[in-house]
Amino acid sequence: MKHGCVRMGLASLVLALSLSTMVQASAGVVTTAAGPDRFDVRQFGAAGDGKTDDTAAFQRALDAAAQAGGGVVSAPRGNYFFAGHLNVPNAVTLAGLWQSVPAHNGIRDKGLPKPTDDGTTFLVTEGAGSEEGPAFVTLNTNSTLQGVVLYYPDQNVNDVPKPYPWAISLRGKNPAVLAVEMLNPYNGIDATRNERHLIRDVHGQPLRRGIMVDAIFDIGRIENVHFNPWWSHRPKLFQWQMENGEAFIFGRTDWQYVFNTFCFGYKVGYRFTKTKAGVCNGNFLGIGADDCYTALVVEECAPFGLLITNGEYVSFHGPDPTMIEVQPANKGTVRFVNCAFWGPCNQIARLAGAGTAGFSDCTFTQWGGQEGNRAAIQAQGGTVLIRGCEFRQDRPQVELGPNVARALISENLFTGAERINNQSRGKVQIGQNLSD
Repeated sequence: MKHGCVRMGLASLVLALSLSTMVQASAGVVTTAAGPDRFDVRQFGAAGDGKTDDTAAFQRALDAAAQAGGGVVSAPRGNYFFAGHLNVPNAVTLAGLWQSVPAHNGIRDKGLPKPTDDGTTFLVTEGAGSEEGPAFVTLNTNSTLQGVVLYYPDQNVNDVPKPYPWAISLRGKNPAVLAVEMLNPYNGIDATRNERHLIRDVHGQPLRRGIMVDAIFDIGRIENVHFNPWWSHRPKLFQWQMENGEAFIFGRTDWQYVFNTFCFGYKVGYRFTKTKAGVCNGNFLGIGADDCYTALVVEECAPFGLLITNGEYVSFHGPDPTMIEVQPANKGTVRFVNCAFWGPCNQIARLAGAGTAGFSDCTFTQWGGQEGNRAAIQAQGGTVLIRGCEFRQDRPQVELGPNVARALISENLFTGAERINNQSRGKVQIGQNLSD
């Protein structure tokens, strides 16, 4: 009898607790079960009303999780206003309710909610007017930001954007950003000075810079990151973005892996540059750039190269729309395999420097400028490899300048006659191409 009473009592207690949790959750008070490794920001004084500064309350919760040896700091549904910045300690996750990255373009168009209508939204205000200063969220070793929307409410959809510091910075080892919507930051993610970062399922419209990678000496990973003008496509702001914006910037990073990324409406989609730390090498699969002045720019890269596969690139705006530009300082290797290039651009690629640029099994169309007399690929130096590609317009295909050291152009398909202008003083082989 006693055992039966105990069982009935425990069952009643569990049922009561479950009903209480369901009622609180329906009221927007609790979204996750409490436990020794979970910390609800409401319990540390966060209001989530969009007006009260919740910076200190969040930091108290994050520090409490760190003192407990790590854990998850949960931010239930609400609009959390921040006049300051946050530091996520080692082994701590700051998590909103989103399990996959949400979409909000209701500010610009009808049909989808505004970021303040649902979910976990962080209203960021610190640092307006300057790019200097700490990032809004700094992640450290084994810490994560997940399931939130970052929204800068003081940005104006109709005007040149205000500068702000980075929205997120990654430090230490294995920091991660997962399922985050960066709706309208001036600068998105500072992925420098860390090891083995993971940036996955991130969408939004960073206005000046999307992701900056540098000083990475042990494998970085960027997956499923898409930057689109969902927040504002208004003429003044978007024109500024196209004249100044850079979506992905890569300095020194060893063994960078980038998969399924996309950007629309920037001056440069992907820029590879040399910093004090060095240059980039990596594997880039399924990357795309649409309506960028220049889709991909290589200022300098590592000698062992950039491997770019299954990419798609479109350029049709700007003073000189170009898909690929390899600049004179480059000495490294860039290889494009099974990539597609289209849009009414002036040229597919301008190649310079002493390095190697290769195109294999690629498709080219809609180049030549208004007059239609520019070559798709214009090489002024280095080594050029063009093999097994399809040129789908009856326009000049390749131009080799005097300083091209070596070139191999073979087994390509040409629409119309073969039109290769070879002015190279180096070693060149052209053969086994098929024309109409």
